[in-house]
Amino acid sequence: MDHASTPAGLSPDQLDPTAPTPLYHQIYLVLREKIRTGEFPADSTIPGEQELSKLFNVSRITVKRALNELAAHDLVSRHRGRGTVVTASAALPQVHGSFYNLIDSLKTMGLETQVQVLELSDLPAPTTLAALLDLEPGATVQRAVRLRKLSGAPFSYLIQYMPADIAACISAAELEAVPTLLLLERAGFAAFDAEQWITAVAAEPHIAAALDLASGSPLLRIERVMRDRSGRAVQLIHAHYRPDRFKYHMRSSRKDTDGWNAEG
Repeated sequence: MDHASTPAGLSPDQLDPTAPTPLYHQIYLVLREKIRTGEFPADSTIPGEQELSKLFNVSRITVKRALNELAAHDLVSRHRGRGTVVTASAALPQVHGSFYNLIDSLKTMGLETQVQVLELSDLPAPTTLAALLDLEPGATVQRAVRLRKLSGAPFSYLIQYMPADIAACISAAELEAVPTLLLLERAGFAAFDAEQWITAVAAEPHIAAALDLASGSPLLRIERVMRDRSGRAVQLIHAHYRPDRFKYHMRSSRKDTDGWNAEG
């Protein structure tokens, strides 16, 4: 087969039958990337089941499962007689995070998105949370739950904790209008150092509902502790991102014979 002549460069070479990932999900990932990059733009019709089964050299049942998965993630809509159409929401812009110059990247993200405060309360810090914030167990912290949107569509669900004395310097209205890192700077607690952990989780029902996803959908979860120049922990955040709206980028290069240098 002449792969260069196939629609949008689709070919069986993009699948790995020996991989643990099912073929239908591999096809889903290939088509999702074509949608994300604009090769299949919003409102365009992608190849049908029969054509895709020939292009990928798989059964129509396998292709149908891939297309149904795209539809479940609101990337396409399926119409009898019209085919499979890329949805308008699939063309929404993504937010890109970076390990390199992380704090500036987070400030930019805050300026480019809109925030809604869902909950705001004070509570005694449980032992694990207190340890991350370098506080005594039971110390008062502020818990803020926020929903961040890009172009009106939700893409992250944020649970933030701050020591009470720092939180007292920031109002609820400011949390919706100004990036938190800028608010910390204004209050005299500018973030200087960050430590974070990244993993994948299944969306809990209340988080899934806020992000317009099905319960159990995959999310990118980032736990991050921000510290000021003195080393004091000024913010702990548990961020849950829709993977179709957000991506992290890291590039590694050899610095010398003793180590590696990571860049975003």
